[in-house]
Amino acid sequence: AGLGLYSAQNLSANDIVIQVPTKLTLSVESPTDYNAAMEKNLFSSDPKAYRNSPWWTALSIQLNYYDKVDSVNQLAGGVDIKPWIDSLPRAYDTPLHWSESSLDELQYRPMMEAVALQKRVWRKQYDDLVAASKEFSSRISYDDFVWGCETARSRAFSGAYSGSAFNPIPYATVTALVAVYIGLGIGTVEQAANGAALVICGSILKDFVIPKLLKAQKYVICPLIDMANHVGMGATGNVAFEYFSDGFSLSALDPGVQQGKEMFISYGPRNNDQLLQYYGFVEQNNVHDVYILPPIRQWNIEALEDACGRKVGSGRLEKLDRAGLLGFATNNLNTNTEAANSIGGVVLTRATGIDPAVIQALRALMSTDDEWDDSGEAIGNFAAEVSPANERAARTAVRRAMEMELESKATTIEEDENLLKMYKEGKSVDNEEVLAVLFRLEKKKLLQEAIRSMI
Repeated sequence: AGLGLYSAQNLSANDIVIQVPTKLTLSVESPTDYNAAMEKNLFSSDPKAYRNSPWWTALSIQLNYYDKVDSVNQLAGGVDIKPWIDSLPRAYDTPLHWSESSLDELQYRPMMEAVALQKRVWRKQYDDLVAASKEFSSRISYDDFVWGCETARSRAFSGAYSGSAFNPIPYATVTALVAVYIGLGIGTVEQAANGAALVICGSILKDFVIPKLLKAQKYVICPLIDMANHVGMGATGNVAFEYFSDGFSLSALDPGVQQGKEMFISYGPRNNDQLLQYYGFVEQNNVHDVYILPPIRQWNIEALEDACGRKVGSGRLEKLDRAGLLGFATNNLNTNTEAANSIGGVVLTRATGIDPAVIQALRALMSTDDEWDDSGEAIGNFAAEVSPANERAARTAVRRAMEMELESKATTIEEDENLLKMYKEGKSVDNEEVLAVLFRLEKKKLLQEAIRSMI
């Protein structure tokens, strides 16, 4: 967790705590960002290297520019942002920096694979920028770049880009022109109204409609507001873009914040994989948490047959494979660092439980020959319950798969809870060891909850 924001007085709902003009923020528009200062000073030989960068790369470039090249933000009217830059963390305790043995302590392969992918993608992104610009490579090292990426990933917030802030000039201008147009008798009231309507519609299209059609996204790092910490449920603060004042605000949510209490905001529905990988903390009882089981093709089918008292008939696995319900045979190599499920594993969430498509697949997999024939050997006909016996078999199979996943862990829930008690009692230990135990404990608790729901 970061420094946090604490209230110096009692705050009521809707009280505004912080207002930051847009010009004082760092921002990136995705998928393409145009920034004259970055292109001129760091990528004059190849501006597209900056423009086409992922949002977190573009923000890393901006952060490093103001930190290493020139701390004066000309877009903000010549404001020196060095005090804010200096207040940012210089090191992050995220799994990106952990040893292999510490990563093993997570007891969770999807996270290990996600971190390995993150390392590959970030390194390649830096190497591509170095190849594109000597100006960049001479001023920003790989460690600097990683610092910027981690700062961007942990402090930026995003939303659908809705164009520029409210600009009164077009409206004032059209009002004046309409008055002159009618006053001098140049045309009719209807003609003046039509012209005004075109200007207003054009402004609305530019600010709201076109950005949505282009699916543009904006990512912003907002000084001061970026110090607020996250909570999954029960946020007491809200960040909003003020269209008419062209700025961002942090205000109190109902029922307010008491004096001396910390104000929390929500970073969005982040699971513990995302929170640990990019923010460096774990949220206990996280309502948005997920567990990624191995894909069905890796499950112990014989053990499932024993648990259900049924045999998997011929043709089932082949049909499920063609339907894409068995997952991938090998890792799906991609560069999407947002996805931690490159092998198509079975997704379990605390909010909704097991993926319904998995239950559908297991209904088909554990079906008797009569049930299989009655379905026309079509996986789609197992989308709903086909019989009480088949439903019990499907639920038993998924429960047994989750039990085996939990049994495969090197430590039990009780052992992890005892370790955390020891840490709290003052045993000297590295922070990453505490985080690893917290993380794996939350994953096991989620598995245990899902197992009980299948009884």
